[in-house]
Order: sequence, then structure tokens, then C-alpha cells
Amino acid sequence: MAIVLTNIPFKFDRRFFFDRVHVKPGSEDGDDLDALIEAVLPAIRPKAVYDVCFIDGRDNETVRVGDVRFRSRALSANLEGIARIFPYVATCGREIDQVPLPTTNFLAPYWLDALKDLALDAARRYLREHVSSRYATGELSSMAPGAGPADMWPIEQQRDLFALLGDVEGLVGVRLTESLLMIPNKSVSGILFPREVRFETCQVCSRESCPNRRAPYDSRIAASMRGA
Repeated sequence: MAIVLTNIPFKFDRRFFFDRVHVKPGSEDGDDLDALIEAVLPAIRPKAVYDVCFIDGRDNETVRVGDVRFRSRALSANLEGIARIFPYVATCGREIDQVPLPTTNFLAPYWLDALKDLALDAARRYLREHVSSRYATGELSSMAPGAGPADMWPIEQQRDLFALLGDVEGLVGVRLTESLLMIPNKSVSGILFPREVRFETCQVCSRESCPNRRAPYDSRIAASMRGA
């Protein structure tokens, strides 16, 4: 049964946030930003849902977990010798999107997205710390459908990942659209797994301008994941 994490701590640093969005406190934009922060902070409720699953079969191209079969050479390579995995979805929380935005400042949607990023970061960190502590996993790595090159782990398998977790929308308010986007937009999904040397999908993604990069691109790792 999936485990839901709510009541995730969210610590807000006003000075850090103003620097992050390049707004000067006390300016006209600063006053507008303060008003937005005051309205949004009570609605920030990051959440996560995960499950503990065991690998039932694996070959060079696929990994089978119960009735779900993931097709990814990279995922299979990363899960060699691993029996237990943790599929998950983490989100900023849909409550933020219910806060009405001011129509007089065109920067408001950008500021809101930045606040949602912080909420998502809080959910991800808490999830990792929770899983690592509760299950004594040691270092955790992560892979996500659709992250990195298109052939690394096809985004279409997002449906299978959600199927492992059950009613994700009912549990944490994250809906998967027909085009495989997640709503709220600041939501992530994937599989956590223990690994001596930490792996992030960012290591096999060569896109230079990604604002959410968590590890540098490594061409050698990318080649090995493709079997080159």
C-alpha cells in the first residue's frame, strides 16, 4: 500500500527568495512580491507518495515489478543486483494553484512558479530523508520516465509508474494528463533505489540550459546506459 507524506516542513527565507527572483526589497515590485508571499505561504503544502516494491524480473532491456514491465536499458543497468525500489510522486501541492494571482503585475506567475519550486524541493528532500532513514537504504539514486534523452526511459511509462502507486490524484492531488504532463506543474515522479555511487538522470542529459539540473552531464555514463 502506498505511503503518503503530508505535513512536510516548509521553511521560507525571504531574503534568499528575493535574491532568487532578482527583486529588491522595498521597491515597487518588492511590495507586490511581499503581498504575493503573504497570500501564498498559507497555501503551501508540499506532499509526496511512495511505495515499497520488489523487482520480480530483470533482463538487459526490461524490469518487471508485479504486473508492470518497465522498458529501459538504463533503468535495468542501474537496478542490477537491487531487489527493493521506491516508486514515488512528489509535488508542491495543488493548494497553491487555488490562490488568485494579481492581474496588475505580469511577474506574478513567475514569482508563483518560483515559490512552487521551493515547495517541490522541500517535498523531494523530505521524501529522500524519510525513505533513507526508515528503510536504512544508505545513499539513494533516482530515475524518472521522460527525464534525460528520450530513449533513456520513455515518458510513456509514466502511466505504469502511476499505476504502481494507485490513485495518485486522490492521495496527493497530482493528475497525469493524456499528454503525460503532471498537474500541478511542479510535480515529479520516479523511482528511488539504493546505489553505492549516486546516480541522477541529469548525468545522462546533455541539455545545457536546464534550470533544475542536479548533477553535471557525464558522456561516459550516458554511453554505458545505452549499452555503447
